[in-house]
Amino acid sequence: MSGLAADRDRLVKAAQAVRGESLWRAAAARFIANRSAVAGLLLLVLIIGFSLLAPIFSPHDMEEIYWERIQIAPTLANSHWFGTDANGRDLFVRVAAGGRISLAIGLLTALTSLLIGVIYGAIAGYVGGRADEWMMRIVDVLYALPLIFFIIILVTVFGRNILLVFLAIGCIEWLTIARIVRGQTIAVKETEYIEAARSLGVPFGRMVLRHVVPNVLGPVIVFSTLLIPTVILVESFLSFLGLGVQEPSTSWGLLISQGTATLDSAPWLLLIPAGFLAATMFAFNFIGDGLRDALDPKAR
Repeated sequence: MSGLAADRDRLVKAAQAVRGESLWRAAAARFIANRSAVAGLLLLVLIIGFSLLAPIFSPHDMEEIYWERIQIAPTLANSHWFGTDANGRDLFVRVAAGGRISLAIGLLTALTSLLIGVIYGAIAGYVGGRADEWMMRIVDVLYALPLIFFIIILVTVFGRNILLVFLAIGCIEWLTIARIVRGQTIAVKETEYIEAARSLGVPFGRMVLRHVVPNVLGPVIVFSTLLIPTVILVESFLSFLGLGVQEPSTSWGLLISQGTATLDSAPWLLLIPAGFLAATMFAFNFIGDGLRDALDPKAR
């Protein structure tokens, strides 16, 4: 019995050692060791916290107009910490509100692209053959469409609302994700665990969702962190052109567009929202670089 107990203890210790060296644990350790990635994550948390909590600490409403305080520079007086805009509205709460909309558009668009691209790419890569060829030809045709031109047409024809903006962008940005997932699926579908699941008669849907998709998410997660700032930038560009978010709502792109008109007399109206947008871009790119290095299977 003592021999069996000793063998059991050795097996438990071996299992704990294997679990301690798992891919995700090692990836988390490498990510935490990456100072720029951690700094980017902290910066992103601060920006999200500001966007969500800033209105609580400000006595001003986003749409409240102070006719006697038009284009006041940032000051502690009257709690106008970021100053006021050309209409006498507090810029502090408007930057926070714009951050909520810009970040929400980026996250929702990334989730939409992720959902469509992962399922489409996994099915194409797993099925293979002629179906794979036809599915990827559809992707190639959609790739040929100019993204900005396509979005401008949709927004012009169907109206300017935030839901349409992120749906229009999300229905195009999934193409790259589909290609990435297809390539990863082709690489893993001939592995031993997939063959074992196939021999056990696992249904097609469960095979794709439970066995294929979880094993191709590494590159997709990295790409998603880089997709979010791209989407925010596209939305900002559309708002700058007057095709994105419209008053009384706001976004960083709309604030930047409004700030360019008063660059000479009130530069803070441009510099402050542009600074938040640039900081968000840097944060997501640092996080993406950190995840890329952390999820690299060749990393030690």
